[in-house]
Amino acid sequence: MHEQPLEGPLVGEDGEVGYRGVTACQAVGISYRQLDYWARTTLVVPSVRDASGSGTQRLYSFRDLVVLKVVKRLLDAGVSLQNIRRAIETLRSRGVDDLAEITLISDGTTVYECRSPEEVVDLLQGGQGVFGIAIGGAFKEIQGSLSHLPAEPATGPQPVGAVAAPDGNDELAARRARRRAG
Repeated sequence: MHEQPLEGPLVGEDGEVGYRGVTACQAVGISYRQLDYWARTTLVVPSVRDASGSGTQRLYSFRDLVVLKVVKRLLDAGVSLQNIRRAIETLRSRGVDDLAEITLISDGTTVYECRSPEEVVDLLQGGQGVFGIAIGGAFKEIQGSLSHLPAEPATGPQPVGAVAAPDGNDELAARRARRRAG
């Protein structure tokens, strides 16, 4: 029996969706090496499921992908990793809806958080800002990127290479069962 691949995000019983590292890299525009380094150094740790030894894969939430996109933009603009860490630690304490209302402005050294157009204008008039990142725009970019990329339910660890089948079994388990059956 030939099974069709599942399209779009797969939602677990708790409603949470996870994106594997490869998908996160494609959606954000970074290398897997960067993603792995950022996870190991706790810059951006996957909130759905972190790797827990051999055979498990990290799963990133949508919010994690938005934060990854912000980190990439800040790095591309020349902000130091140390200053990015400080900015990300501040953002970690906020909910998804709150994040969408923030604009980050940087002069290449310091990252400033602005919550209103007036704050952005005040910062720019003071001669501070050089570039800005509207996090709401990053949300829309990630949503567009994910529209054609796979997701999986955030239910328990999956072996590396396992692909969820429509009946809930993974591909490797289905192969083993077919082998045993004859």
